[in-house]
Amino acid sequence: MAFHQLLEQAGGMGRFQSLQIAFHCISILMVYPHILLENFTAAVPDHRCWVHNLDNDTVSANGTGIHRQDILLRISIPLDSNLRPEKCRRFLHTQWQLLHLNGTFSNMSELDTEPCVDGWVYDRSSFSSTIVTKWDLVCESQSLKSMVQFSFMAGMLLGGIIYGHLSDRFGRRLIFKWCLLQFTIADICACFSPTLLVYCLLRFWAGLCISSILTNNVLLIIEWTMPRFQALGMTVTICFASVGQMLLGGLAFVIRDWHLLQLVLTAPLFVLFLASRWLAESARWLIITNKPERGLKELRKAAHKNGIKNAGDSLTMEVLRSTMQEELEAAKIQPPVCDLFRTPNMRRRLCLLSFVRFAILVPFYGLILHLQYLGSNIFLFQALFGIVTLPANYVALLTLNHLGRRVTQVLFMFLLGIFILAITSVPPGQQLQESLQLLVILGQPWLPS
Repeated sequence: MAFHQLLEQAGGMGRFQSLQIAFHCISILMVYPHILLENFTAAVPDHRCWVHNLDNDTVSANGTGIHRQDILLRISIPLDSNLRPEKCRRFLHTQWQLLHLNGTFSNMSELDTEPCVDGWVYDRSSFSSTIVTKWDLVCESQSLKSMVQFSFMAGMLLGGIIYGHLSDRFGRRLIFKWCLLQFTIADICACFSPTLLVYCLLRFWAGLCISSILTNNVLLIIEWTMPRFQALGMTVTICFASVGQMLLGGLAFVIRDWHLLQLVLTAPLFVLFLASRWLAESARWLIITNKPERGLKELRKAAHKNGIKNAGDSLTMEVLRSTMQEELEAAKIQPPVCDLFRTPNMRRRLCLLSFVRFAILVPFYGLILHLQYLGSNIFLFQALFGIVTLPANYVALLTLNHLGRRVTQVLFMFLLGIFILAITSVPPGQQLQESLQLLVILGQPWLPS
């Protein structure tokens, strides 16, 4: 806590901190939607097998009368259990006898069918192009769609470990800038991927960086902010992540092509990278890594921007060393990571917090990454998820300030558990789809809070 005494002398919560938080909020607003990008770039439109009688351009142009589309579809594609055209099979031979039946043919399952050997026809009403339509990730290949999201999430996991360690060693600002540049290049290159394998590799490469970008944003806010304002600062950043969700829903509604959507979301990050040159390194990190001269320089810059006159007289090396004496002594020793698990109390806390984090993130990503299971209007659901999170963040801030962190955590996890149980109790069926949607929309805000 000694460092916050130096922050007080540098102006506390002033113009410098406000500008830093504003930059990090914009960064989160622009980066966070990329986690949810596959909701739209990998959306699965309605599809069916390509058939010669129906989709051949010459036949379609000359066909009249009996050869209407619905009739040709009936004799070319079998029906599924819901009496809708099969998505993954077609008749081996055109079944002209079905034209003379008034009802449903009872022995349709006995007719010879085959897979979609000539490809698929996709419904372009919602999306003009997705990675599913580009690489035909349907039917036998539908599991490959999950590989795209798996690649990105695997990158997030590995990147959090690698760049988390590098951030402690080389600084928050340097790793943040490098990750931002790497992420931007990888995601722009992914827009022009010639194959699915290249796309997965580039999304993995982008996923390596996104955890570090978001984490370093949070760390720089916390380490430059007074304790009494830290909860407010974190709440504001989460609100900007919610605004990012709404922005993604709006952009995806306007831009229905996955190449253009991903490019529009990624290209502005180059501007953010160029603007990061004015980002300040964490003075606290500089001091506890035995670089007090550079830490003092950053503190004086903060004091100058906060309007503190004669900061050089109050913020001196002697004041810094006397205030941060214990931290400077500890900086001479670099304990290994395994020391986190050495004492029983610390080991128990880490295990409990990791379990809580796991219990929250599993339903969180399960909900926000599968919007198509909730209904057809995923643009509206994406925007609603962002809107309902805003008041939940305000409630979270009030409870943090009045009840403390532990009580707030228990309360919100209890509410989350109730909604999850309610969601799982809704039986499948089109009649209860609206009830399920309502429960998901009401329950989702408590996840990030």
